[in-house]
Amino acid sequence: MKKVVDNWLYSKEHEWVEVLGETRVRVGITDFAQHQLGDLVFVEIPQVDDEVVADQTMGTIESVKAVSDLFSPVSGTVVEVNTALYDNPEVINTDAFGQGWMIVIELSNPEELSGLLDAAQYAALIEEE
Repeated sequence: MKKVVDNWLYSKEHEWVEVLGETRVRVGITDFAQHQLGDLVFVEIPQVDDEVVADQTMGTIESVKAVSDLFSPVSGTVVEVNTALYDNPEVINTDAFGQGWMIVIELSNPEELSGLLDAAQYAALIEEE
């Protein structure tokens, strides 16, 4: 079973959401997702001040096996970017829930969080896959 962090939220597209405050979240891809992708070689993520929309593409992630779209789990404005990933995307493979975070979003619609999966629901989802 892949690691899942309790008290965090998850999308069906395998992004995690750590709630930092009432209107701010940190986003990355799950441990399950990085295992499925394999060794990561490139990541393209939004820039500060970019708008992201829930369930819409927000970038791409490339492994030695394939290129995959990244989907934003929530809508809002990007306020922080993990620029270390540009030179070191493989940190996602070793620390998906820590140093492998991607962006911080100022939410435009905090109610969208209620549409995400909790840890137990996400664990059940990845068990099926």
